[in-house]
Order: sequence, then C-alpha cells, then structure tokens
Amino acid sequence: MFRKGVVIMVVVCMFVLGAGIAAYAVDDLQKQITDIKNVLPKFAIPMREVGDRFQNMYFAAKGENWALAYYMSKYMNGAMNPAKVTKSAEYPVWKSFYDDTFAPVNKAIYARDFAAFEKEYTAVIPKCNDCHAAMGYGFIKVVRMPAPADTGIAYTGKSKAEDVPK
Repeated sequence: MFRKGVVIMVVVCMFVLGAGIAAYAVDDLQKQITDIKNVLPKFAIPMREVGDRFQNMYFAAKGENWALAYYMSKYMNGAMNPAKVTKSAEYPVWKSFYDDTFAPVNKAIYARDFAAFEKEYTAVIPKCNDCHAAMGYGFIKVVRMPAPADTGIAYTGKSKAEDVPK
C-alpha cells in the first residue's frame, strides 16, 4: 500500500513538474517570438529600400534594362515582407498598393514599353504620397530623382522582365 502511494505521489509530482516545465517552455517560446519580432524592421527600414528600388527602376527602364527594372520591382515588394509580422495591420495596405495600384507599372515593364512605363510610373508617385498621407506620414513625399539611388549599377542593357530568375 505504501509503495503504491509513493508511485502515485511520484507520478503526480512528475505531472506537476512537467506541466510547470511546459508552461515555462511556452512562456520562453513566446518571449523568443516577441524578441524576434522586436528586432525585425517595421515599415521605415523596408520603405527606405522600397524608395531606392523605385528610383532605380526608372533608370533601368529608361536604359531598356527591363530585367533590372522588374528585379527592382520584385525586390521592392519583397523588402516589405517583415511587415507581415511586425505591422500585420498595415501590411495589407502595402500588399494592395503593390498588387493593384502598382500593377500598371509592372505591366509596362513586361511589355518593354518605356512610354507606358513612364506614364504609369509618373502616375503612381502621387498615389504613393496619398498612401503616405493616409497612414499618417504625409511629410514623406516621393519625387523622381534626377539620378538613380545606386550609382554602382549599369542601368543600360537590353533585357526583358522574364530574364529575372523566379
């Protein structure tokens, strides 16, 4: 009888101890997730990359380097991926902007049509600024720069958007 009671007591202690460890592990995992989210960029850092790639895209298209123009667009969009986690409420605004509002720019890139590209690229700039204003950042005004953001890239060279690896 005594032995049976000890076995039951050991099992109960193991269960309680295991539950405590499991609770600690869940708390620790949540802390790790929070720590990771806190070091990921929110919107400001990815948007800086978006801005540079947006500027570079124009000069690539102007130089008929359509692969580079599309590459800039593709990775401009990808730069915002951390916001899926860090700004989950705001990220859908970006996704909608890129998928819908920015789509005519990408269409012109695929068509290798600089006249259409310049028209759509120019038309999207005030929409960028409207979006900034709507999100409370109206003091951030996008303009077309007179030179690319990255000067260490060759912007000329005939290519097509399909040349960009998937």
